[in-house]
Amino acid sequence: MDNKELIPMLNRDLADEHAAILRYIVHGYQEGEDTPIGASLLSRAREEMWHMHWLGMIIGQLGGEPDMKPAPYPFDPANRSTMFQSYVDYEKNLIPHYREEAGRVKDPHIRRVLEREAWESEVHAGKFSKILRKLTPGEASGKPGAEQKLPPEFLSSLQEIIKSKYTQMLQSIRNAWVFQKEAKTGWQVMDFSMTKMKQLAHVAEEVAANGINPMFKTDKLDLNASLAEALKKAAEDLHKTRMDHISLQAGSEIKKHAGLALNIELTVKQEEYEEAEIKEWIKDLK
Repeated sequence: MDNKELIPMLNRDLADEHAAILRYIVHGYQEGEDTPIGASLLSRAREEMWHMHWLGMIIGQLGGEPDMKPAPYPFDPANRSTMFQSYVDYEKNLIPHYREEAGRVKDPHIRRVLEREAWESEVHAGKFSKILRKLTPGEASGKPGAEQKLPPEFLSSLQEIIKSKYTQMLQSIRNAWVFQKEAKTGWQVMDFSMTKMKQLAHVAEEVAANGINPMFKTDKLDLNASLAEALKKAAEDLHKTRMDHISLQAGSEIKKHAGLALNIELTVKQEEYEEAEIKEWIKDLK
């Protein structure tokens, strides 16, 4: 299998793993990360992040452009029972899929990654089956998430921040994969993308806890082939989201959400730090 066939195949797998991450994260936030079900879902999401990362790294090493758009995740939202059965079915379908792909790939590293994706998907299916069996009748027939209590204007502001931060996070991950040959900078960018995941979670958790799906949608990503230009765009985007967070801090509603307010204050400081660091990296490239 040559790269012209291999890269699109891996990108389809990347999209499937991306979809799984979003589904398990949203459901986990709705259950609450301090609950057994929520904690288990978030643990699966973190494992899917590794799956996505391995695939993205390979695509970047092959000189390809990672497709950062998630695939659809088919699930039945009627209740917890139907949702978890959907997750079992999704993960089980990936097992023969990855095994078949591994059988067509000659590169030993890529083959091992695909084989690992297969047997870890089997483990995920087993863990979801266990949760499904242990659901009480009330849990099984119920849905995750609480009643929506956030004022519409405040909710809209949070959703826009989620969209911006999600875009920024995906852009950072893409840049880390594509520019990984610039070893030091590539890993520094990846490090910042992990911080962005947590910054995104601060706001997304608040929205999901109110029974609403966070706006995990992206603006168009920058596919720049120049590291210097990519870093310049990253610094500009950080400045914008920092201003958005500062604007949120100035409102009266956030004062009613002490935990969120504290996390937003932390995010502003982190974004200021990251912007300054990236500007130094740009200087070093000249």
